[in-house]
Amino acid sequence: MTFVSKHRSPWMNEELDILRQTAKRFFEHHVAPLDAEARRKHGIGPEVWLKAGEMGLLGMSIPEDLGGHGGTFAHEAVVIEEQAYACNTSFGFVPGAFNAPAVFINTATREQALKWTPDIVAGKVILAVGITEPNMGSDMKALRTRAVRQGDKYIINGAKTFMTHGQQANVCLLAARTSDEGAKGISLFLIETKKTPGFNVAKVLDKIGQNGLDTCEVFLDNVEVPAKNLIGGVEGKGFGQLIDVFIKERLSIAVFAIASAERAVEMTIEHAKTRKMFGQTLWDFQNTRIKLAECASEARVGRAYIDSLILRILNGGEVTMADAATAKWWCSQKQCEIVDECLQLFGGYGYMAEYPIAQLFMDARVQKIYGGANEVMKELVARNL
Repeated sequence: MTFVSKHRSPWMNEELDILRQTAKRFFEHHVAPLDAEARRKHGIGPEVWLKAGEMGLLGMSIPEDLGGHGGTFAHEAVVIEEQAYACNTSFGFVPGAFNAPAVFINTATREQALKWTPDIVAGKVILAVGITEPNMGSDMKALRTRAVRQGDKYIINGAKTFMTHGQQANVCLLAARTSDEGAKGISLFLIETKKTPGFNVAKVLDKIGQNGLDTCEVFLDNVEVPAKNLIGGVEGKGFGQLIDVFIKERLSIAVFAIASAERAVEMTIEHAKTRKMFGQTLWDFQNTRIKLAECASEARVGRAYIDSLILRILNGGEVTMADAATAKWWCSQKQCEIVDECLQLFGGYGYMAEYPIAQLFMDARVQKIYGGANEVMKELVARNL
């Protein structure tokens, strides 16, 4: 069912309206029909990425001189919202494809960017990001995967987990330790996964949601990487390179969270107004209207905050780490609460996986975990009080 939000953000314009229609068509015609199969197979086919590239939906905020479309975060936000409105996570825009190019473009040398960007934007190259390790969680300074320089190459050994697109990706941006100097000892590397011996995908992990994405465990056994694939060309810059990217990633998670909450409220209102119970509709019960009023109000508050941050970016202002952390934890928390309340109003049907509200519920839970656990987000906020 086509969904059109009743809210028009103040940062929207005619160009973004056209983009929204394009993104809506993409998810309705090229993603949604494959969604059930993608969940069974833990991945959506490469033809979907090629179609996204053909329709201009990849690399929108990458500068034109690097092979992108030269857009802004607002362009990315429109696609994020339309994916949420489609109740879809099998197309790995958030997380996965959205964050990976941001990591690469913001940290690579110009030569590295020019080599890889055209294929990324065309959908020919799917990127994975290898940061999280077993027993590491959100503490990136505890990273143990090690890269040792040997002449004109690095030898990398270690393990990664929860890697989105770990099996499907052609290229992986991998964080490894090049020295023991804490955060200053972390570097980023680009690995061509299909052509590099020792990059071993152990298994695709079963999850309680977002099963349309292949999330993997990966082991690195004497992986040889050319020294020219050190991102940015300088060792020890990895931690700092990722900080700015984390801001954008967390803001994107917040955008998806609020759009998902809005979608849940709208579909539940429609259900409540047609569902018959005791000779009247579910909507006729005051408790139903109160619950949905609460959900709608909280979604609107979140939307107002997200809109303010996007406007700040478009006006050349700064979104701080604390701003992004606030958006990420609050919006993902409200997403989970609102979707849960809405599912309750669907009764037994809300528990059936074939219903979109059930997919929203299952896919929502990880939003409070990835991109930095919400407890860590609150700590980041507290440091700026």
